Amino acid sequence: MAQSEQQRQSQPPSEGSGAGTGQPPPTSPMAAGLSRRGRSELITERGKTSIADAVVAKIAGIAAQEISGVHNMGAGAARALGALKEKLPIGSSGPSASQGVSVEVGERQAAIDVDLVAEYGVSIPDLAQAVRDNVSQSVERMTGLEVTEVNVNVDDVWLGEEEAEESRVQ
Repeated sequence: MAQSEQQRQSQPPSEGSGAGTGQPPPTSPMAAGLSRRGRSELITERGKTSIADAVVAKIAGIAAQEISGVHNMGAGAARALGALKEKLPIGSSGPSASQGVSVEVGERQAAIDVDLVAEYGVSIPDLAQAVRDNVSQSVERMTGLEVTEVNVNVDDVWLGEEEAEESRVQ
């Protein structure tokens, strides 16, 4: 056993192993998993990584909500359903992270649609660009997928807290 270990140590590194070049050997997780742009490869010689649509949708939803000026996510029906789910004693305690987000995920690319409610007074083109940039960067960084497009649909404008009507019955 000691002899085979000595033989391995005395053998010169094979071409492309990275030894002496400052580069990690190709079998290391860093060399095998990172491409030139710093994203992980989803299909390698050691196997394939699949990412569910729901995972990409959650990442995109959270990234969109991080942007100042986004009041809520989802079109009218999705927001109404989310509000109803919040009031039920069972189920989630808040709206889904993927509410208002739909995705198409391929082996290496993703296309994302985001429906949101903007706060009144915010520049909608600037808001859409900030959402687009943050969603794209977050999904690409976390999944390694190339985001081909992020479509932002502003479905409503939030005007602020509306005063609740006084009840006629006390």
